Amino acid sequence: MYTEMAVTPCLTVIALLLTMIVIKLVIRRIVGSVQNQRPVPPVVSWVYMMSALPTLLMKGQQVVIQDMHTKLGSVFTLSFFGVKKVTFLAGPEVTAHFYQAPESEISIDNLYEFTVPIFGKGVLYDVDLATRSKQIRFCTDAIQPMKLKYHVDSLLHEVQDYFSKWGEEGTIDLKQEIGNMLMLIAGRCLLGVDIRGKMLVEVSTLLHDIDHNGLHLFSFFFPYLPIPSHQQRDKARAKLGQMFGNIVRLRKNSGRIGVDVLQNFIDSQYKDEYSMSEDEITGLLIALLFGGHHSSSNTATWTGACLLSHEKYFVAAIEEQKKVMGKYGEHIDYKILSEMGTLHFCIKEALRMHATSSLLIRHAKKSFCVQTREGTTYEIPEGHTLASSTVVSNNLSYIYKDPHIYDPYRFSEGREEDKVGGKFSYTSFSGGRHACLGEHFAYMQIKVIWSYLLRNFELKLISPFPEDEWEKFIPGPRGKVVVSYKRRHLVST
Repeated sequence: MYTEMAVTPCLTVIALLLTMIVIKLVIRRIVGSVQNQRPVPPVVSWVYMMSALPTLLMKGQQVVIQDMHTKLGSVFTLSFFGVKKVTFLAGPEVTAHFYQAPESEISIDNLYEFTVPIFGKGVLYDVDLATRSKQIRFCTDAIQPMKLKYHVDSLLHEVQDYFSKWGEEGTIDLKQEIGNMLMLIAGRCLLGVDIRGKMLVEVSTLLHDIDHNGLHLFSFFFPYLPIPSHQQRDKARAKLGQMFGNIVRLRKNSGRIGVDVLQNFIDSQYKDEYSMSEDEITGLLIALLFGGHHSSSNTATWTGACLLSHEKYFVAAIEEQKKVMGKYGEHIDYKILSEMGTLHFCIKEALRMHATSSLLIRHAKKSFCVQTREGTTYEIPEGHTLASSTVVSNNLSYIYKDPHIYDPYRFSEGREEDKVGGKFSYTSFSGGRHACLGEHFAYMQIKVIWSYLLRNFELKLISPFPEDEWEKFIPGPRGKVVVSYKRRHLVST
């Protein structure tokens, strides 16, 4: 009797456990069945991909992506032999999770490995998430708006000094001149007086070599391919790293305290109170200089090309400068720059139409669902590569009226098309967890340059409006942007 009484509870427990397991399996099957009923995004057919190949080779990826978006909608997938699947997302309705999800769900992973040969080992996309987050915080702290406002005088000094070397009138390549000007600005703000003259010219040349040889689309997929362009990229990076390493070492050994990004990096410490190494500081300096100079140079050039091609807004930008001068005279500071609303809109619109980053890439570590504007829900499977096309999103006709037309006033009070469209309607500076660190700095330096040019020169675009360098991962204006100039002094109103 005792044995039977002892066995009965055991059998009961086992029965309960088996019942729970069965119920769990049934629920999982039911839930899985429901989940499987959610449609996955439409897949681009191989027939279309083959037919689009000539367009891809002649006009670039963005034209093809735009066409696929028109045919398939805001969510669609490219399948490469069933092994690699890339799902494209376009529009604020379907990109919120892409921008806002934690790293455990939407990750950069090794997708930006192509930057490692450029920035160097031990920084950003060559380190674990915790270290990268801390390094990004170092960069954010170094270029936050409260610190940037103290650089306006230095920027103005560089701008005035550079353009004083122009003659009374002449013809220049705006793209080259703005690139040179921004290199001086970046050198002053990042490295202070430690880098000047011939050394700055050499830095500019090395950066150009890295850009020209390391930012093609094939570099994104095969960053270590042993080809001549990558060898030239690596050679330029090694020399630039040596130069910056010497500058970091000299600053540390001199005991001099600078007011620049270099000093911020030297003073920065990880949680266990150890400082960054010379290689880490060098890598972050190159990352900021490379990213900031490249994107700002392109945007400032596009701004000029757009203004000089649209008289209405060119005149409006000049009139704004007259009013600002009537209020503050020749003086410019951070607050005054923030009051240049028309110029701000002109820059922003140029960037909408000519984004410096055409594609933003992520990796889905967990499956998730998106709902399109039409109400269709798609499940994006775990493991997919995710791509958000900045060009497509910035040109959606249901958000931006006549998106192909340069219209800076679309951002003005009363219209604000980017805000009406939703949080991620304007993604030229990315958004969410990986928003561009240098947005404020970019606007500040471009405003300093263009406010000076508008006040002191009559300008005219001589060459045709430039095309985009569609073959590059970070496209800019193709070829020379030839502009004639004549000195004048703007009279305030």
